Amino acid sequence: MASDRLLGRKAIVTGAASGIGAAAAARLRADGATVFTADVQAPDSGAKVDFVADLTAPDANARLVQAAVAAMGGLDTLVPCAGISAFHPLEGHDDAYFLRVLDVNLVAVFRLIREAAPQLKAAGNGRIVTIGSTTSSHGDEGLCAYAASKHAVLGLTKSVAAELGPFGVTANCVQPGAIATPMTAPAFADMPEFRTFWENKAALRRLGQPEDIADVIAFLCSDDARFMSGHGVWVDGGAMVRH
Repeated sequence: MASDRLLGRKAIVTGAASGIGAAAAARLRADGATVFTADVQAPDSGAKVDFVADLTAPDANARLVQAAVAAMGGLDTLVPCAGISAFHPLEGHDDAYFLRVLDVNLVAVFRLIREAAPQLKAAGNGRIVTIGSTTSSHGDEGLCAYAASKHAVLGLTKSVAAELGPFGVTANCVQPGAIATPMTAPAFADMPEFRTFWENKAALRRLGQPEDIADVIAFLCSDDARFMSGHGVWVDGGAMVRH
């Protein structure tokens, strides 16, 4: 349910053309935030993305922060949602793909946080919400690169929380379970048994939707979560409590 609890906040959301990023941008706006969106491509729906760029480019995140600050008059909230994943068995898993996943899911997130840190510190109540995964805590077969990147995002978030906490900045990592997004759709289509597995594994007996994650992101960006920092928050429908 929309509210005004983020009224006055100025946020960057990456990966905003679809999936969790699009849902997060919509939810933050519904709660009153001004949102500057970024993605590697414009959305198929025709919805507007403010900054189109490959955020793995060395200078892209600095340019993104500059553009966002110029457009919004400041920056106090950061939600890097951009990410990639695909199944690759360990044998035959080439270096190029592994490094590409790390670049998108980890290095670009690090660079964005680094470039935004002065603005977040100056705000006095900055918020960072990264996107991890249940694989941040539990690996999974065929997901060596993805799991490694999401383990690292969780560690990065905890370290950032420690370093920026004295400036009033909180940093938390949402750890989704199996979510129905354009990124996961090919795997679910190619392997219906995989979809069924995750539906049955969840205590709630369904896949998550992007809005399920966006609602938690909005909470973590709000003053309701003002004393919560350095945590990984599972949003998985109870999947990881069922072994």
